[in-house]
Amino acid sequence: MQIPIASSNFSPLEGPSPDCPGCGADSALDFRFSYAYQPIVDVVARNIYAHEALVRGPNVEGAGTVLARVTDANRYRFDQACRVKAIKGAAQIGITERLSISFLPNAIYKPEVCIRTTLEAARANDFPVERILFEATGGEAVSDGKRLAHILREYKRSGFLTAIDNFGAGYAGLNLLADFQPDIVKLDMHLVRGVEADGARQAIARGVVRMCTDLGIIVLVEGVKTFGERDFFVSVGVRLMQGYLFSRPAFQTRGDDRSCGLARGTQRVVAGSFRFELSGDGRALCCVMRNSEPLPRNASSRKALRNRANDGAPC
Repeated sequence: MQIPIASSNFSPLEGPSPDCPGCGADSALDFRFSYAYQPIVDVVARNIYAHEALVRGPNVEGAGTVLARVTDANRYRFDQACRVKAIKGAAQIGITERLSISFLPNAIYKPEVCIRTTLEAARANDFPVERILFEATGGEAVSDGKRLAHILREYKRSGFLTAIDNFGAGYAGLNLLADFQPDIVKLDMHLVRGVEADGARQAIARGVVRMCTDLGIIVLVEGVKTFGERDFFVSVGVRLMQGYLFSRPAFQTRGDDRSCGLARGTQRVVAGSFRFELSGDGRALCCVMRNSEPLPRNASSRKALRNRANDGAPC
């Protein structure tokens, strides 16, 4: 299907659209924000599947400090600005894998019109539409599940990948899944935490994986912190994971050194702006910005990091 691209003179942030009176009618933003990017990994193929764009303050403040500034008066402009900034930032740091962007369902007036900003940003930054994944964020209360399903359906029709975030929490449950089947379901991290030692969580996780398999939906596990959590989900057939075990988010303008050291038998995989450091047995899986130093230059620090990786410590 040919994806319609907005004309180059489309200005979604400069006043309302005649096709959608609510679009662009919000107050201008009076605060700044930026993005960090966290990889989503395929633990079977041992590569990066995608990067999630995570909102941050301009000085690396947490997402909460930014979202606290979002009101009913500026919600639409913030949501639209997020899309543009996330795509532009990803293009600037050389991400070539999929890009996952959260959106605010309550900021969408007419999805077929509101999507134009994203299409234009993708065109302007030469970022393929089919590599953009939209997540319905769990941070907002959504009273109309059928409307959210309609929004996601319109995004999918436009060529974007779709995901339901925090599945199993709040609105992101079975009713929504009955109305719309996304490409990906992200299992809520509260169902992930300590799953290897919790029979109830294991039963729920197995049920979700089995149900999604029947529906042709990929399961992605977020918030993975331990090898036990990772290994349980591998055992039930999940291959897409995200969390501190693999990599912390990397702020796009800071170029932090985020390596956790090299284990013996390390395999290196370059993917986009990131490089994987994988141990031969898969126990140390790390990700560092390609423009950062993979290890400290101080010999004693390098040795300490290598020892940590050899001990199977998480990143």
